Amino acid sequence: MFKKMESSPHTHSGKLTARIMLWVIAAMLPALLAQIYYFGMGVLVQSALAISFALLLEFIVTKLRNKPNLVYISDFSVVLTALILAMAIPPYAPYWVILIGTLSAVILGKHVYGGLGQNPFNPAMVGYVVLLISFPLQMTSWMPPISLLNEPPTFADSLSLIFTGLTTDGFSLSQLVHSIDGITQATPLDSAKIFYNLHQGDESVFHDFVKLPILLQNGTDFAEGWWQVNLAFMLGGIALILKKKIHWQIPVSMLVTFATLATITAMSGHHHLSMISQLFSGAMMFGAFFIATDPVTASITPRGKLVFGTLVGLLVYLIRYFGNYPDGVAFAVLLSNICVPLIDYYTRPRVAGHFAKGRK
Repeated sequence: MFKKMESSPHTHSGKLTARIMLWVIAAMLPALLAQIYYFGMGVLVQSALAISFALLLEFIVTKLRNKPNLVYISDFSVVLTALILAMAIPPYAPYWVILIGTLSAVILGKHVYGGLGQNPFNPAMVGYVVLLISFPLQMTSWMPPISLLNEPPTFADSLSLIFTGLTTDGFSLSQLVHSIDGITQATPLDSAKIFYNLHQGDESVFHDFVKLPILLQNGTDFAEGWWQVNLAFMLGGIALILKKKIHWQIPVSMLVTFATLATITAMSGHHHLSMISQLFSGAMMFGAFFIATDPVTASITPRGKLVFGTLVGLLVYLIRYFGNYPDGVAFAVLLSNICVPLIDYYTRPRVAGHFAKGRK
């Protein structure tokens, strides 16, 4: 009796793509619920739109490429991409924003390179950057935490705002926000960058800034809603590390690099949000645990992961403190993706039986 010969590897880890994707999606759910709680039901609507459209695009593109539709759809990678993008954009952005972003992520970020496993750039960040550059107004019009609004939008209002630009009572997003003094549609990082650029050298600027309604009223510069969402991302990311679904090197090196540089900058007299507030604002924890750790577009060697995470942290620091964009996680990840082949080449583990250069 002849037995079928199988090519190596003969031992498998069992970490199927779909299983890993589902674990990552599950780890993001606490942050998704936190976003819904603090920023309204628009997050849920955007997520549903993005996932539905992404699945449709995946089906159409794989059909055109004569690829097995169900195999591509059932790995849940496109669902994760859509969810990351939906959670990264303003909750009440027009519906066409998330559709264009999803189209860019799935087509330009993934299938144009041949599909999952062959894309050099993080697809969700490709879609996000396309939106940020093309539609800066829509991508920077964030709703403040709903606890600060006199009349938080209902689910019906959320649907109406996203599809028509007005609530069921006929109010626009700007009218809802501007009904309260001191609240704008900018994120805390946006507000901080604008505020400090206008008042450079004024030591009292920090004390004035933390009195704005978008920040907590207890004397700290933690941004209401934002630090809770970032905390949820961090806890979800730690769970993934403990379950060995992602490696610790990238998030730890990214956060340590940024924290170190931010601390040194603060000690030098540069007035900005504190280091701890920076870590829990914007997309810092989101990027560290769920975006930069993408196994396809990040470094694959142990030392390379440390280098990659350090590079992302450095770029986020440079963009946040000295660039024109207030956050910078998306740009930092994409720029670091470019360097992955070089990083992996110079951080390859030494093969057993081979000596280091110069040794015999």
